[in-house]
Amino acid sequence: MSLYAQTAWLFILAMPIACISWTVTHEEVVREPREYCINRSKYGKTIWERKFFYLFTCPYCFSHYVTILFLFFTRYKLLANDWVGYVIAGFSLVWIANAYMNLYSLLCQGITMEKTKIKIIEKDTHG
Repeated sequence: MSLYAQTAWLFILAMPIACISWTVTHEEVVREPREYCINRSKYGKTIWERKFFYLFTCPYCFSHYVTILFLFFTRYKLLANDWVGYVIAGFSLVWIANAYMNLYSLLCQGITMEKTKIKIIEKDTHG
């Protein structure tokens, strides 16, 4: 695969990785399992139990495991055709996916701030 194609795959594969990681660790649709994991990560009996359940609450941590699944199913490698290509691809995908998640988080914060400003302005002008 050409370097151009590898780069395109990198930025495209990072999108579903970011989407899945964000959804599992932030969105309402999986709130109950996430709250269970948060509870177990705080109050688990062993350090292994606490760390295992923490992985499902941290978008950065969880993105590593989603990336491993994507690498397994797609066989995507970056810059090398052996196991080194998998390692480089894995860390690159995690990095790009987390950049996407950070950009999404900033976008959501900006939208929330604008909605709050609008409500304040409406309240001031309407009474």
